[in-house]
Amino acid sequence: MSWIDGPMLGFDTETTGVSTANDRIVTAAAILRHGTEVQVREWLIDPGIEIPARATEVHGITTEKARAEGAMPADALEEIATALADALGAGIPVVGFNIQYDLTILENELARHGLRTLTDRLPMGIRPIIDPLVLDRHLDKYRKGKRKLIDMCGTYRVQVVADDLHAADADVLATLDLVPAIAERYPSLGAVALQDLHDQQAHAHAAWANRFRAWLISKGTTDDLPSPEWPVAAGAAEPAEADAALF
Repeated sequence: MSWIDGPMLGFDTETTGVSTANDRIVTAAAILRHGTEVQVREWLIDPGIEIPARATEVHGITTEKARAEGAMPADALEEIATALADALGAGIPVVGFNIQYDLTILENELARHGLRTLTDRLPMGIRPIIDPLVLDRHLDKYRKGKRKLIDMCGTYRVQVVADDLHAADADVLATLDLVPAIAERYPSLGAVALQDLHDQQAHAHAAWANRFRAWLISKGTTDDLPSPEWPVAAGAAEPAEADAALF
């Protein structure tokens, strides 16, 4: 049986901004799906800082709502990390769209609150991870147009309600639907072992990130360059190897 037919844990966060180092998680969703069985866990967190108006426009959570109804960060973050570590430790893939962002901000949040990071909890590494964005960038790298979640759902004919996206649970369900849709278009994906697929995505992401970094630098951009490290962004970038035949 292919991993496509097995359980997957979808994960997504909504945050106070786009900085994985300085911003905070406001909501998170972890949805375990296996066939028709679905288990949903959601968190609303008081981030301890003001939620900028621009972030509220995206996910709908105000500072007042988070303070009144949100959990204390350390409590929620511990539950989130436990859910992800338990799944990965059992060999269940964690699926996320542009998941490098979500895992990186989670690692930073855990460290900020003195909690064990996923790196600490998983001696074999934060794996296996599946990211439809990484897969699509490699498998259809020359396709023009945007590659946001809503765009990808259109490309792979995944049914979504556009107004629902940017709620963590809606994003997770759409992302979980993207995985089999991509595998249907590229059947060879299903034959790759999960651990091998994880490593191949890491290679594909590094190659993309270094190409994009070089292009940005050639245009004079030196800030907010993409990190080749995956699935968690790290420090200084290392040159990626040349593209290999993947999947």
